Amino acid sequence: MTKIILRGCSGHMGRVITDIVKNDDACEIVAGLDIIDDGTLGYPVYSSLKDVKEEADVLIDFSTPKGIRELIAEAKVIDLPLVLCSTGYTKEEVDFIVESAKDMTILRSANMSLGINTIIKLLKVATEVLADDFDIEIVEKHHRLKKDAPSGTALALADAINEVLDNEYEYIYDRSTRSEQRPKKEIGLSAVRGGTIVGEHEVIFAGTDEVIEIKHTAYSKAVFGKGAVNASKYLAGKPHGLYTMKDVIG
Repeated sequence: MTKIILRGCSGHMGRVITDIVKNDDACEIVAGLDIIDDGTLGYPVYSSLKDVKEEADVLIDFSTPKGIRELIAEAKVIDLPLVLCSTGYTKEEVDFIVESAKDMTILRSANMSLGINTIIKLLKVATEVLADDFDIEIVEKHHRLKKDAPSGTALALADAINEVLDNEYEYIYDRSTRSEQRPKKEIGLSAVRGGTIVGEHEVIFAGTDEVIEIKHTAYSKAVFGKGAVNASKYLAGKPHGLYTMKDVIG
């Protein structure tokens, strides 16, 4: 039985994960972290990890990047593994996470969906075959409330492609000020924001007389919650280091 502390438990994703765990006999949420507690979650809620009395095997953070340094410092003291699901970290915060993982156990992914992480594997194969003759574009769509653009997932897709290309390709976010033909070694990333779109990511390989599209659509946030729960069960008991969803799906 994997015992979980859930940071951001009173938010939308926190409640989604709470419902998922209720139906999973292999894990349970023993405590939550949030500034709000309406008493409906079925487990104690604290404002700080330092106040938590319950023992746990792992902490899932599905809140915001705010306070990530403090969370990592407090988790390191009690050697508590972290599953970090938030997006929008600054480069400095990402560097801090990577450095911290040398002395503790952390899993971080820009997207917790098993489907997205399977697509990342497919993209690497496709890039090896197609990159010489195809231009690569990424289009992502999210709801109007999402603040960061492009999405962390879109950047993760681009990074997976660029890794195959020896990181020689430039990321282009806006062509409105450019008046030139499209250079070969670039990956275009376009962001759409509107309505209640949960999440849609499309990678376009555009060649001469043919186009290949690899697309993922999330119809509810439950897909991210399921991935986070699977990641927590995977991470519990693992040695120190930095893990990703790639390790979870094998």
